[in-house]
Amino acid sequence: MTSRDDDRPVPRLAPVPSDDALRRRPVGVFDSGVGGLTVLHELLVQLPGEDFVYLADSARFPYGDRRPEELEAFALDVAEELVARRVKLLVVACNSATAAALPALRERMRQTTLGVDVLGVVQPGAVQAVAASRNGRVGLLATPATVASGSYAAAIQAADPFVQLTSVSCADLAKLIERAAPWDDLVVDAVRRACEPLRAAGVDTVVLGCTHYPLVRPLLQRMLGRRVRIVTSGGPIAHQVEHVLGARGLANPQEGEGDYRFLCTGDAETFAAMGTRFLQMPLADVEPVRLQPAAPAPLRARSGP
Repeated sequence: MTSRDDDRPVPRLAPVPSDDALRRRPVGVFDSGVGGLTVLHELLVQLPGEDFVYLADSARFPYGDRRPEELEAFALDVAEELVARRVKLLVVACNSATAAALPALRERMRQTTLGVDVLGVVQPGAVQAVAASRNGRVGLLATPATVASGSYAAAIQAADPFVQLTSVSCADLAKLIERAAPWDDLVVDAVRRACEPLRAAGVDTVVLGCTHYPLVRPLLQRMLGRRVRIVTSGGPIAHQVEHVLGARGLANPQEGEGDYRFLCTGDAETFAAMGTRFLQMPLADVEPVRLQPAAPAPLRARSGP
């Protein structure tokens, strides 16, 4: 399986016929747990008038040590659920799922009635890291699945072939972050070990290739030093979402604040407690869901608004 489709820029999109019912549909966002809330936060800030539905596949957390075939199957399961919720755009707020499943997701979403576009977090983060670097040495902190995919290496090579990338695979960091807060010595030690090879390589920019990692950004900044720039994918992907919605004529016309809802495949109460702490915004009710394996037939959105 290759992830190189993720390295290609999002194509220029022709506007599609639309009406208020289409434009008022939510944007779908998913991750394996609370990490994708760092992306959702940027989306809520950048696009305050949009509605969002966030699905945490916490029953199968973590994604970062899964095989690519598993991740692709999981992502297609999630897509089936979110299409049934009538999303107008799908954001993969997980680097491991983006690396393994973005081409398959885009193919399936093209088969929906609306032709739902899919955006992943790898390419926007990689491009911003290249732009931020002053000495051409970029570091990557990511899960084993993301590092093994080579998706960031390919995206950075495509953006600037002269940039040198140092990748560090962090096997347990996402699990430690999601386990509890405030952070204990296990988290501090894991962050310190991850940063050592980056300091040794002399990187001046580090891209966080897992959406859980921004939750420990102050620790990372302390270990890396104040001169090292830390790049996250939340801001860049939020700008890309805004562009795609505008290009497709799907921006929500409502004034004021949009709505946001949460679905969870694991324990809803646990996710609500963790999510409120990490998002620093109320999650209200979290709806438990049981995902069904994606059917081989094309996905079809339900008719009506």
